[in-house]
Amino acid sequence: MRIAIGGDHRGFELKKTVIKLITEAGHSCEDFGSYTTESVDYPDIAQKVGQAVASANFELGVLICDTGIGMCIAANKVKGVRAALCHNAFSACRARQHNDANVLCLAVENGVEGPISEVVKAFLTCKFEGGRHQRRVDKIRDMEG
Repeated sequence: MRIAIGGDHRGFELKKTVIKLITEAGHSCEDFGSYTTESVDYPDIAQKVGQAVASANFELGVLICDTGIGMCIAANKVKGVRAALCHNAFSACRARQHNDANVLCLAVENGVEGPISEVVKAFLTCKFEGGRHQRRVDKIRDMEG
């Protein structure tokens, strides 16, 4: 899979760890910034990653900021993005299985229960179940206009 990844200045260090996890799992990864710990505006990064995923150039995306909340809100403004803020492997897997989430949002500070590797692995390996969930995802798409 091709994965788009981005983080703001607060997510810079964790992003390096997540890139390593993604590549070790055999996936390719493109970094959309930030490239330093100097302050940046997270909506700019969320928009780049969101557009990359929505365009179908990337199967999934990962966004990282202090709480994960800002990135999640901003990414979900991009038509075609279903971003989910996940704090554990269970929520990451359910986001994929039930919501067909295509962008994983992670928090740097006190945001993850258990190893980050388990959250990332769950998001990358769990698959959308379709069925009754497809009807719900279709309704979400319809809300985008």
